[in-house]
Amino acid sequence: MDVSELPLVGGHPALDLVNTLERGVPAPGWKPRDYVSTPATLLLWARRAELITEAEATTVAEAWERDPDAAHAALAAGQDIRESLHLILLATAALDVAPIDVAASSAALDRLHCRWLAAAGRSRLTPDPRGASALRLVVGLVPASLVPDRAVDAALDLLRTADIGRVRRCPTESGGCGWIFLDRSRNASRRWCRMADCGTEVKARRLTERRRAARQATSAES
Repeated sequence: MDVSELPLVGGHPALDLVNTLERGVPAPGWKPRDYVSTPATLLLWARRAELITEAEATTVAEAWERDPDAAHAALAAGQDIRESLHLILLATAALDVAPIDVAASSAALDRLHCRWLAAAGRSRLTPDPRGASALRLVVGLVPASLVPDRAVDAALDLLRTADIGRVRRCPTESGGCGWIFLDRSRNASRRWCRMADCGTEVKARRLTERRRAARQATSAES
């Protein structure tokens, strides 16, 4: 599976960004897969997550082709926003992850703040053509920085407006993947990132384990 097939299960673009890095329980020698390890994959993800339009993606690609250093700077910024947001969520969303590194989450918040200040300098207030409000903030006026600017804007939107009590983590202790998502179920009972993936896989594994245990018990008795 590559970034073009990566499930968008977060329920918010900022959470889908967090989920572009594997978050499972590390095993010896295991290196988590990064689905946005190049500028091209970051751009493809941003389009799939609808942070940018197709026309904007073309403009960004052209800007990055002219200036490869800007492309790699945008990639580094996007990854930093992703990891900063992940640390903040672990510290604030009661995701049952211990121990919480308060100093690390505080530093992550500072980095996110600095990223937003830079993005704000590349943004503009304009009249809202839809008439829903007097003004709207247009984020990302510099093509080379458009993707990370939209990403940090999405991160702040999540932290400011989402019901943090409904942020969940696919339970690694039960065999889940560790991805983070917004639980929008009516009774706030969603447990898995996707039942068709982690939920079904874990249930099948447990069934296999129970059958194996039953066979072993029968063999021991006979």
